[in-house]
Amino acid sequence: MNKDEKKSESALVAAIKFLPLLILALLVIIFEMDLLIAAPIATVFAVLVAMFSNKLTFKEVFDRGLKSASNITIVFFILMFAYGVAECFMATGVGASVINIALSLGISGKTVAVIGFLVTCVLSIATGTSWGTFAACAPIFLWLNYIVGGSEILTLCSVAGGSCFGDNIGLISDTTVLSSGLQDVEIIHRVRHQGVWSLCCLVISAVIIFALGMGLSGVSGDPRQAIESIPPEAYEALAEQRPSAILLLEQVKTGVPVYMIIPLFIVVGMAFAGIQTMICLGAGMVSALIFGMIAGTTTVSQWLNDLLLVGFGDAGGWSIVMMMWVSAFGGIMNGMNAFEPLAKLIVKMSSSVKQLMGWCGVLCITGNVALSDETAEIATISPIIRNIVEENVEGTPDSMYKLRLRLATFADAMGVYGSQLIPWHCFPVFFTAIANAVYPIANFTTIDVMRMNVMAFVAVGSMLILTFTGLDRFIPLFKIPSEPEVKLRKKDKELRVAEEV
Repeated sequence: MNKDEKKSESALVAAIKFLPLLILALLVIIFEMDLLIAAPIATVFAVLVAMFSNKLTFKEVFDRGLKSASNITIVFFILMFAYGVAECFMATGVGASVINIALSLGISGKTVAVIGFLVTCVLSIATGTSWGTFAACAPIFLWLNYIVGGSEILTLCSVAGGSCFGDNIGLISDTTVLSSGLQDVEIIHRVRHQGVWSLCCLVISAVIIFALGMGLSGVSGDPRQAIESIPPEAYEALAEQRPSAILLLEQVKTGVPVYMIIPLFIVVGMAFAGIQTMICLGAGMVSALIFGMIAGTTTVSQWLNDLLLVGFGDAGGWSIVMMMWVSAFGGIMNGMNAFEPLAKLIVKMSSSVKQLMGWCGVLCITGNVALSDETAEIATISPIIRNIVEENVEGTPDSMYKLRLRLATFADAMGVYGSQLIPWHCFPVFFTAIANAVYPIANFTTIDVMRMNVMAFVAVGSMLILTFTGLDRFIPLFKIPSEPEVKLRKKDKELRVAEEV
């Protein structure tokens, strides 16, 4: 076999190795298959391809998948606690207290979008769910926007963008848990690493949204009137899509004590104090029970059987099982070096570590475009970018850990915020469906979710720019190590070759 034939065969094998990822994308995008089913099917194809291309037995290939899944076992325990906290905060009145405090400040056409944005940012941290936050807040702020004469698109985009804030930095978000676990970094460290950057994005976005609303009506509206305006068919749609949002709306309508927001402060405060994640989450569940009993929103029996049981069950019923399969898929794909050509391209385009990291961010959002699902992007792309960095960058264990913190933030941010900029992504599709159901006098499209989504543009754009330029050094705690603390290995190879010559 001559040299050209070898290259041709090598290219064919590389293309075959990439087939399982294409199959996963087709199942999710074209056939709209749930990831819980698509991931096992794609994994089976990955096993067959690995057996063919690498001449391995079924056991050898599947053991790689099992090892990959076992590496994130801690993620499953954290995820159960996260779902438990989310259920407690939604049901005991923590979420409703956040909304009611904001609504009591008074809202006009000028401020309805920015207040909706800030409320959803806080509520998404409290509940850990972007979809649940949007389902609970869209009816309130869209109808309130109608009453006060605001901008429908600006309010829709602001509520959508804010709903994703907690998915990127919240301790109880499954995407935060998964992206951190796949990079083997502590969630607490990850939150502290990106905390100042996230708050900067929030403030900048809020200022821009407020500025965009300055030319609108200054007439104030009554939040109660907005809630009363929600038609019965809207509640029917929520009951089908997001039942927990109905309970939250009822609590907003009837009112809950202001002190029900304290459990949220406890969790966030403990997190920034550096306390271990599961302890923070456990404190959130217990404090929600204590204050909920005082407020009369729950009992010990309800807390155990209706909240924790449901939360743990929901985590095990979909998220944990799905993550096991997707993680196994990623382990098998990486085991047969399916992404080696892609990794070589990224390394070739990079002349420094910061450029390499920046291209890893671009790869994350590209994966999100291809898979149209943030969880699939996180689970599939995270191992790829980790391997790229570990194989091509050298530095101290501490500096390499900091790079993995950025990779975890990349995978999560480009998945969650990036979704808002992809019209065919499951996020805009869900948001549009909910918005049209609860606000039937409009006819929103997935493009509308992107048009004025200030938070998505600010978050995605700033992270890529800051990383590529090295300007992240001006953001406290957000700076990643740079040369000579870390360096590309290929530079050393080039140096050795030059010395030999």
